[in-house]
Amino acid sequence: MVLKEIERKFLVKNTDFIAQAHRSTPIVQAFLNTDPSRTVRVRLKGKKGYLTVKGKSEENGASRFEWEKEITPSDVHALLPLCEPSPIEKTRYEVWVGDSLYEVDIFHGENEGLIIAEIELTNVAQAFEKPDWLGAEVTSEPRYYNSALSQHPYKHWNK
Repeated sequence: MVLKEIERKFLVKNTDFIAQAHRSTPIVQAFLNTDPSRTVRVRLKGKKGYLTVKGKSEENGASRFEWEKEITPSDVHALLPLCEPSPIEKTRYEVWVGDSLYEVDIFHGENEGLIIAEIELTNVAQAFEKPDWLGAEVTSEPRYYNSALSQHPYKHWNK
């Protein structure tokens, strides 16, 4: 599937969103390529596998090319040894706020302590409701991309 992904990212102040979540899913993902102009990742999301290619973010950081194909979990496991170091481990919570779906990731392992919420939009100017647990926007900060977190994990940042 080829599409243009438009999303905004926010830090999360607390875990109040968990009580509102209608689903949570464990995710393990790793990157075959972390070049910002073309990241390639493999992901095990629950019991499903995916191969995803993302293009370079536009200047605002909210929009970029994305191509994703479902693959088997055994394909994911076969590709993981070829990936760059430091896979990403997280639990994703899906939370409806008004008409908008937030995907909130609680990171584990080397990125423990980081919680990021993402919201996908149909256009960059789309209005959406911001819940109380939403913190500062980090959409245009590349260090919060999962590909960057695999290279420079949150635990090693000077906060």
